[in-house]
Amino acid sequence: MDSLITAAALALAAGNPLGALDRVALREDAPALALRGIAMAQLGDLDRAKALLQRAARAFGPKEAVARARCVVAEAEIALVSRDLGWPAKALDAARATLERHGDRLNAAHAGHLKVRRLLLIGRLDEAEDVLAGLDPAPLPPASRAAHELAVAGIAMRRLKTRAARTALEWARHAARRAGIPGLIAEVDNAFLALDAPAARLIARGQQRPLLLEEVEALQASPALVVDALRYLVRQQETMVSLATRPVLFALARTLAEAWPADVSRATLIAQAFGGRHADESHRARLRVEIGRLRAELRRLADINATSQGFALAPRHASEVVVLARPIEERHAAVLALLADGESWASSALALALGTGQRSVQRALEQLGEAGKVQSFGHGRARRWMTPPVAGFTTTLLLPAPLPNG
Repeated sequence: MDSLITAAALALAAGNPLGALDRVALREDAPALALRGIAMAQLGDLDRAKALLQRAARAFGPKEAVARARCVVAEAEIALVSRDLGWPAKALDAARATLERHGDRLNAAHAGHLKVRRLLLIGRLDEAEDVLAGLDPAPLPPASRAAHELAVAGIAMRRLKTRAARTALEWARHAARRAGIPGLIAEVDNAFLALDAPAARLIARGQQRPLLLEEVEALQASPALVVDALRYLVRQQETMVSLATRPVLFALARTLAEAWPADVSRATLIAQAFGGRHADESHRARLRVEIGRLRAELRRLADINATSQGFALAPRHASEVVVLARPIEERHAAVLALLADGESWASSALALALGTGQRSVQRALEQLGEAGKVQSFGHGRARRWMTPPVAGFTTTLLLPAPLPNG
């Protein structure tokens, strides 16, 4: 490898893409094309970067498997940043295996971290943990160690293990500062901001207040009866009843919990659960049926007593009933939560991350666009959606699956 290629690679490793381009901008050989592609990616021109890396991969000879694998890893990183979550994950796995087989453990670890980040985006925490467990951070240089600790923190935050997340972020901050890469330092700082931003709202006895992630973790361990509107379940410590597939029952449980210890009128319950403006006998009959079903679901945690006006929630063992809700109530809050990371997303990537149909996501995006909450650019399959960071959201830290038909 010649001196210009070496100098360009060192400049890229230090986060200096312009310095790298000064050395290889006019060259068309395979190593220079690859370095130019990475430099353009660092500068934010992702389409140009992708094209250069694909040219480089084709230009490397059949005996240069490691170089081609590195191009695949770089292309995977571009796909991740551009939220192209449909990019073939098997190609990254194959490149990682090639790098490990040829002793390039640093780039193999980088490929592993990219896989973890993709799995985190689509909510597959168990798989992300399995991949991360196979990566040894000890021999990694500072920049890679920071990426590793960011992945550890990302999983811990989603698992509501805030102490572990904060420890990992402290390690990431130390490693990022040693690396001296401004973009990496900013990424760690943003992760700290997410950890210290409101992650939910607590509603109890007619009052509400924002909760940090640490407070959400403490609430899960408290003796209170919690109606969790983020994951659509009712819980008291280790006893949990999921209502994720029973939207009517969950709406009733939440309405009763928000009013506790007072009762709720039948008209209010009908309006909240069925959307009926005027309660007639058929609505009241249906309400009796659904209340009976909710009693059966919650029998280990609470009873539902009839009153002269309606119904009241009566916890069996808890002395407090609270509702854990999103920081912002919005019909398409799940879509906004993903877009709040400031990146541009395709509707197909949003559908994959949310585990729902692409057409449902497209309808949500169109409605949000009409309301001026998101904006799009591009056309057809190249269309992307984005929004400025939304105040009150910690992006996807507590992102649940959507309610059926909701």
